[in-house]
Amino acid sequence: MLFSDDHIEQTSRAMKAMSHPLRLKIISVLGDREVSVQDIVDKVGTSQSNISQHLAIMRDKGVLRTRKDANRVYYRVGDLRTLEVLKMMREVFCGFSE
Repeated sequence: MLFSDDHIEQTSRAMKAMSHPLRLKIISVLGDREVSVQDIVDKVGTSQSNISQHLAIMRDKGVLRTRKDANRVYYRVGDLRTLEVLKMMREVFCGFSE
């Protein structure tokens, strides 16, 4: 598996953006759906400002995409293959699959 330095850097930034436990939880809440910020806050159980900071990090690194509808912002995983990568990581590091 040979990667260019640019690909290694891009992959590293995306993995770092997802590596925080709260960010992994946010991605789990999103799954393959589009979810409003308020719904994420309700399901994750922390403040909206905290959630918004973590969402911004993942959006800036290309992990998440957004859509605005009036005064609501909706988030979704940018590439659903990300969920497959996380599923494989869970199988490897947690010792089980779905």
